[in-house]
Amino acid sequence: MAWRHKNRWFRRWLMVITFWFVPVLIIAVNEVRVEMAYNKADLQKSLSNWEMTDAQREAGAVARCHGTPDEARAAGCPEDVLAATEIKHQEAQNEYAHRKATLADYLWHAFVGYWIVPAAFLLVLGMLIGGVRRALRRSPAGASTASSPAPSSPPTKVKTTTHP
Repeated sequence: MAWRHKNRWFRRWLMVITFWFVPVLIIAVNEVRVEMAYNKADLQKSLSNWEMTDAQREAGAVARCHGTPDEARAAGCPEDVLAATEIKHQEAQNEYAHRKATLADYLWHAFVGYWIVPAAFLLVLGMLIGGVRRALRRSPAGASTASSPAPSSPPTKVKTTTHP
């Protein structure tokens, strides 16, 4: 029944890396949740900021220009105020997209560094140990015959016959 224990180390390796994936995934999901909450809050703060001159403030634009650009347009915010802050809002959207891409890049590097590299290291280590154990289990063919003496047999008499 040698087949029952064949590749036992490989099954153990699969189990170890599967269970190791769970804490890596928990940490990654938590980091994404926290970082994206911060990024969304920062984006909303940037989108709710309005750039106005003193003359626009005195004209009452502050009461009408609030929230997102669509909400401000619906509330009657002047077009010059909308145009002035549109650049800032676009920069905030671009910064948010950049942060998301950077977060995805960091998570990929963390996944590789904390899961793939240890899994590959354990696989190579297991293969190395398995190879050494297999080599030690089987002695070389030439050494086994030289080290064990051959059983000696009693000398046999050769019968010779002479022809006349």
